[in-house]
Amino acid sequence: MAKTNPGRFFEDYTLGQVIEHAVPRTVGAGERALYHALYPARHALYSSDEFARASGLPQSPLDDLAAFHVVFGKTVPDVSLNAVANLGYAEGRWLKPVYAGDTLRSTSEVIGLKQNSNGKTGVVYVRTRGMNQRDEVVMEYVRWVMVRKRDVDAPAPETVVPELSKVIDPADLVIPEGLDFTSYDFAQAGESHRWGDYKVGETIDHVDGVTLEEAEHMMATRLWQNTAKVHFDATFRPDGQRLIYGGHIISLARALSFNGLANAQMIVGLNGGAHANPAFSGLTVKAWSEVLDKAETSAPGVGAIRLRLVATKGGEPFALKGEDGKYQPDVLLDLDYWALIPM
Repeated sequence: MAKTNPGRFFEDYTLGQVIEHAVPRTVGAGERALYHALYPARHALYSSDEFARASGLPQSPLDDLAAFHVVFGKTVPDVSLNAVANLGYAEGRWLKPVYAGDTLRSTSEVIGLKQNSNGKTGVVYVRTRGMNQRDEVVMEYVRWVMVRKRDVDAPAPETVVPELSKVIDPADLVIPEGLDFTSYDFAQAGESHRWGDYKVGETIDHVDGVTLEEAEHMMATRLWQNTAKVHFDATFRPDGQRLIYGGHIISLARALSFNGLANAQMIVGLNGGAHANPAFSGLTVKAWSEVLDKAETSAPGVGAIRLRLVATKGGEPFALKGEDGKYQPDVLLDLDYWALIPM
């Protein structure tokens, strides 16, 4: 009897199936230090316990995207080990901050299935939840993945494509308990721009760039215990290249966005996202943002800002799609998210 895990194939999923993912992970200050070493991450709320306490939190949390990667990484052996591509995200919400000492685990429910017309692959939709040691849900999101079939002659399942919200209503965003920006220290945060300084439709070129290194992206992906073969095994792809984990690009772009959005402190909602083109080592990643919307919140001094974050491989800023509606070849990432910012 085989003891190794070849991963699930498309025909192994059933609608309503709930998957409990291994292995629980206790996070500590080391995760934050390594995250900040891998990316130029320097948002004040995630860098300083004192800044976090002055903002009403008990201490500095783990970066939102670091927590996301830990939760996401658990799902890979069960959801995307045999994936052709991770296609998109929706309805992502951060529900509680993650602190050093918390233990995270993940579960996913299959909420949609659709076999592709070629009969060789299908799309699997899952809603993933990350829980802490108190069984509190710290985040949830939907993603859909194109997965290979083991047997092309296996019958196609009934097609079910879930209806997903394109944008999270600001009223449904969860503000961390106690968060208060009324005494926000703009000098310590690094920029003076507040909620009222940003206009819907405004675009921001984040200027800086980072060249992707093979060792760094593999170290980052291992940190999240993401086991997808395409990120590590150079023999797995016909071109002999290791594909950069899409989350690595997300974190890199978010870190680059500090220059112009230093006060967009906490990510609380993920409206949608697409990995528009593959990334490989040697590329230089740059980023730009567009302000899509703004909203007030019930927390003192705290506003919400909806941002489109675009990562490119050095292309012209603010160029997203061509006349045919397809992404420009230089675009790597198109991410739509809500962040919290001082009023």
